[in-house]
Amino acid sequence: MNGSSIVDAWSKEDCLTLLERIQSLLPDGDAMKYKTTESHFDWEKVCFGDFTGDMCKQKWAKVSTEVRKFRTMTELIVDVIEFVKNPYKGKKLKTHPDFPKKPLTPYFRFFMEKRAKYAKIHPEMSNLDLTKILSKKYKELPDKKKQKYITEFQREKESFEKNMARFKEDHPELIEERKKSDLPEKPKTPQQLWYNHEKKTYMKLHPDLKEALRRQWSQLSDKKRLKWISKALELQKDYGSMKVYQEAHPDAEEHVKSVLTKAERQLKDKFDGRPTKPPPNGYSLYCAELMVNMKDVPSTERMVLCSKQWKMMTQKEKDMFQKRCEQKKKQYEIDLQRFLEVSRTEYNHIRSTVHITLHMLIHNVYVTCIDARFVSIAFLQECCREAELEHWVHAGLTAKEKRDGKKRTKIPETPKTAEEMWQQSIIGDYLAKYRSDRKKAQSAMESAWKAMEKKEKIPWIKKAADDQKRYERELLESRTPQSGAGQRKPKFEGEPKKPPVSGYQMFSQELLTNGELNHFSLKERMVEIGKRWHKLSQSHKDKYKKLVEELQIEYKAELEAWVKSLSPQERAVYKEFSTTVSCTLSNMFLTSQSTLIQHSTSYTMPQTCIHAITFQIKLYLLHTPNTAGVDLTVKGLLTSP
Repeated sequence: MNGSSIVDAWSKEDCLTLLERIQSLLPDGDAMKYKTTESHFDWEKVCFGDFTGDMCKQKWAKVSTEVRKFRTMTELIVDVIEFVKNPYKGKKLKTHPDFPKKPLTPYFRFFMEKRAKYAKIHPEMSNLDLTKILSKKYKELPDKKKQKYITEFQREKESFEKNMARFKEDHPELIEERKKSDLPEKPKTPQQLWYNHEKKTYMKLHPDLKEALRRQWSQLSDKKRLKWISKALELQKDYGSMKVYQEAHPDAEEHVKSVLTKAERQLKDKFDGRPTKPPPNGYSLYCAELMVNMKDVPSTERMVLCSKQWKMMTQKEKDMFQKRCEQKKKQYEIDLQRFLEVSRTEYNHIRSTVHITLHMLIHNVYVTCIDARFVSIAFLQECCREAELEHWVHAGLTAKEKRDGKKRTKIPETPKTAEEMWQQSIIGDYLAKYRSDRKKAQSAMESAWKAMEKKEKIPWIKKAADDQKRYERELLESRTPQSGAGQRKPKFEGEPKKPPVSGYQMFSQELLTNGELNHFSLKERMVEIGKRWHKLSQSHKDKYKKLVEELQIEYKAELEAWVKSLSPQERAVYKEFSTTVSCTLSNMFLTSQSTLIQHSTSYTMPQTCIHAITFQIKLYLLHTPNTAGVDLTVKGLLTSP
């Protein structure tokens, strides 16, 4: 169905229903441009009846062109009259001439007092470098000298609070009171009432408990925090199951906010390998770099300080930040595309060929494809501690390479920037200068690079460009199919696709392909599938079993007819490959346990690694629909979770 026929299928009643659903989903207090709101709209929530989200979006795009998207003077005058009556309402309250001025924080006082002096002593320094120096100087101040700035701040703060109270008395019409929700509070259970009572009593006896736990959370390692981030995302996903109810009751719909903070989302993205999004403009980039050295400055004052510093900069300095920002954006687009490409294609390819790679790893067979390294790390790191895993991988692969004497195809080394190449060439001198203090050496090198003239940087920029070309060339070569041990099954035109061999396998494939379990790790997905399968009624399981039997009969008939249609040469190749795969897979599963135990002795492989590899072999056998001639007795071991 083309676009025009989709739009023509709409009746007047359908159009009105569409507009009512769109209106019900608009955010409260919507004050953004219609294009902005439209770009963030979830059209899957709008769909109804036979109309999909895309169809609703197309219809809206058509009907919205029939109305004007600007306002007349008659319409604007209403808002202008309101503005004239209350020019200082809302966010403009602070611009009122009687609004008291906020006192400067202790650090800000120190900064404003010393900045001119240090700028005179170091005229070659940028605002960013001056801020770093003054921030460090303030941290090093003895408490006695700091007290001077703290006392002045506290005195002015008291005065500000008195003036603020007077301002509220003189201008009550400008102070907006927060509206309380009319929604009645849900009744609590007896256990909740008891818990709240006991909690209040306990918190009175231990007032510092909440703060102590908050501090403990902030000090958790990234690895431990990721555990709770994953759990929170799982719970949010479960809450998403209310979608059906919300669509049926649009009046009761609530906007579900993300359970993660910005920092937690960035940590999760970093763990997933997603590149960090750069700041949108030069000013934001400057603020981001400046704030790294402003940890002692109160968060409410940081942006004020950044803004003042930015205004002091010359246009040339501002343009430099904007140019760097544009370069970061371009690099981000390349990195993001590369990340998405790996996520969609290479990972799927690795999963489909994991049986061959694991078989080779287990039996110390030479592997020519890049999958070996990816599989050994990505699939096993969830089950092994990092130290144990690295030890086993290093020991196992080193022994194998010594025997083979061949080079393995590797993922190309990430290209270095001009600054990184320069730092690599002089890192030894700086480490010697700063007595092996890597942090100080790194900071000094960064400052030296920024101070370096452009003509001195040109040779390194050229080297970085050559390195980028080298990386792209090697990446292309590594993706080129290779012959030998990693050879794939030859493609036979018209070969029927093999169906699942059990009801459980069909149920598993449905869940794995519809994306419902994407937020779980690979191992957790299989556990979740097992739980869901056990919850199914016997009649539901029998339906899957019956469907599989029908598909198997249909497949055998199609396969027999297709094999007969092949030429004698093609039939011989097909049968030869089928026999080889059958023997390999059966042998791989039946001998994996004893072989793994032998390797665990020679390479001190942890028991968790053995379980992980066995799990991956089982996973392959369970989800390989296109492997002709596989011994069904092997797969039979996996027909239930």
